[in-house]
Amino acid sequence: MTEPLRLSKRMSELGLCSRREADEWIARGWVRVDGKVVSELGSKVLPSQRITVERQATAEQSKRVTILINKPVGYVSGQAEDGYKPAVTLVKPENRWAEDPSEENFHPTQLRSLVPAGRLDIDSVGLLVLTQDGRIAKQLIGQDTSIEKEYLVRVQYTRPGKLPDSDLKKLNHGLWMDGKPLLPAKVRWQNEDQLSFTLREGKKRQIRRMCEMVGLKVIGLKRVRIGRVKLGELPQGQWRYLRPDEQF
Repeated sequence: MTEPLRLSKRMSELGLCSRREADEWIARGWVRVDGKVVSELGSKVLPSQRITVERQATAEQSKRVTILINKPVGYVSGQAEDGYKPAVTLVKPENRWAEDPSEENFHPTQLRSLVPAGRLDIDSVGLLVLTQDGRIAKQLIGQDTSIEKEYLVRVQYTRPGKLPDSDLKKLNHGLWMDGKPLLPAKVRWQNEDQLSFTLREGKKRQIRRMCEMVGLKVIGLKRVRIGRVKLGELPQGQWRYLRPDEQF
């Protein structure tokens, strides 16, 4: 026997929306199972049952925006903490990149439920994604995400000589953190004091901790790419919309 699943969980698994959105749509009577409206939260379905959503749900979802920011040092990714401002405070008309190709018009309602899909440390800069779209958040920070994130990392070697090749290999694969082996990474020299790191996971302060393990001190860290979306020419402290033709 196949076990029934919560309807909201099944909708998220199918990529229709996030669980939070699913609960909202169910409560509004916008979800049908095998053609019948299901409006009770916590309802269960079998994997074989057909789930459809009303047009209003799809229309509302298409209005949700995703914003890319080039985060400066001194801003936190999420909630305000220790007197530091959250990056979302940068999202205002005067900070919009003049060369943003999107035809989207800014409206304060776009700040509602605009949450970071992944974090960037307070002392790191570069590409930060804020989204109202639960599907994008799940894609970038869901448990089974395999989306690559690329960073440029300026480093200083704290031991005599220069970093041995064996330690560069360890950065690529072989280090452990919090009692678990890290997933393979792609780490290579860009120039004599800068490394490029491409990761498929994001443990807290992961790159800084990896560098410490092999005697490197991080002087500066910038995220330049998430999946297929690049930071590009976006100036620091400014933002733009994710275009409809861009996908992570």
